Order: sequence, then C-alpha cells, then structure tokens
Amino acid sequence: MSVQTVGLFEAKTHFSELVARAEAGEEVVITRHNRPVARLVPVTSSGGVDLAKRRKAVSAIDKVRRQFADSGVAVVPEDIAQWIRDGREERTERILRAASGAR
Repeated sequence: MSVQTVGLFEAKTHFSELVARAEAGEEVVITRHNRPVARLVPVTSSGGVDLAKRRKAVSAIDKVRRQFADSGVAVVPEDIAQWIRDGREERTERILRAASGAR
C-alpha cells in the first residue's frame, strides 16, 4: 500500500480526491505543522476486521451474558480473563496440531 503525506490545508482542499485514493488502497497521512495528526485509510485495510464475524462474536457474548444474568451467577473480571486465556490456549493448540499434521 502506498502512503502519501499531505498538510491539513491541502487535505481540506482536496478531500474528495484523498478519499478516492484511500478507496483505491492508498494510505494518506495528514499533517499539521509537519507533524502527523491523522490517517485516511481504506476500510478494508483497517486490520482485516471481519464485521460479520465481529457481529457474531458480540451476539454470542450477549447470549452468554443473558444466561448468566438469568441464572443469578455472578461473573467477575478474573473469570472473564481466565476464559480468554483458555480460549487462546485452545486456539494455539489447534494451530500447532494443524501445523504438525496431527489430528
């Protein structure tokens, strides 16, 4: 991805053109007094966020939250942190198994 740097005044003057460049895959860094202050990037390059996957995860989290609320079980931040660690460990194990060809 190519990167272009423009000053704030130029960015205001040519905003539509800069948006078109971002849509085409370029990154535009906007500066004020030669200091970077903002980035204009294409939506698809925002770290590879899969919105459908994110919505599904949020829905699943909400479902679990409702289940705990309905059951009266208290969930503390330490529990959540442990669940995250457990999930990461399981994912790492699956990746290592797949990489080694093990089933």
